[in-house]
Amino acid sequence: MGVKAQSVADIEKSEVSGTIQLKTLRRVAEALDCVVVYALIPKSTLEDVVQRRAREIARKALIRIDHTMDLEAQGLSQEEREEQIETYIYDHLRERDLWEDT
Repeated sequence: MGVKAQSVADIEKSEVSGTIQLKTLRRVAEALDCVVVYALIPKSTLEDVVQRRAREIARKALIRIDHTMDLEAQGLSQEEREEQIETYIYDHLRERDLWEDT
């Protein structure tokens, strides 16, 4: 790389601490005849992400109904609420862009 040993040590320390800059990492990679590959890897499956988003939308849409039913002493059990959410997802969200602002 054409730098002093202390500079290399500083770069190594910044890499270990997670503070290295991408441009520095690219420079090091180039000197080593390598390429930097930067990737974001999901912690869960795409199916899980979509399901969580659909449930979030359904809960928000149904919260008003749940509140009214609770006030009228007609509240649903947890099992009934889950069924209501699943039904809402099936009836209203199957063909919808889940990340579109509404």
